[in-house]
Amino acid sequence: MQTVYYGSLGLWLALVDGLVRSSPSLDQMFDAEILGFSTPPGRLSMMSFILNALTCALGLLYFIRRGKQCLDFTVTVHFFHLLGCWFYSSRFPSALTWWLVQAVCIALMAVIGEYLCMRTELKEIPLNSAPKSNV
Repeated sequence: MQTVYYGSLGLWLALVDGLVRSSPSLDQMFDAEILGFSTPPGRLSMMSFILNALTCALGLLYFIRRGKQCLDFTVTVHFFHLLGCWFYSSRFPSALTWWLVQAVCIALMAVIGEYLCMRTELKEIPLNSAPKSNV
């Protein structure tokens, strides 16, 4: 799931950077100070994180397939992202907007992933009453 998370986040950031002709940077992914409502790069990075949560919900459906485990995997992915941000910037993320964006992303990814997984878990199993073959 970590590969899905960073792969799709990188694609969303590259797409957004390409649309506004901005240069991509690892700071957009790992620096907590970048996210913010006041600057266009901060808003675009927040949009990428939100879109990434939706993409990762599909990853939960494809790889995890269990509704009960969606929250566990979501929190684990974001915990390792917290450690990555802490290691990259050499300081604990203290920006309120970073924490708000991560909370919203955790909620979106877990709820949508669980909904998708539960929907597939609850599909009817077809039962055929006809015999398989005549022997």
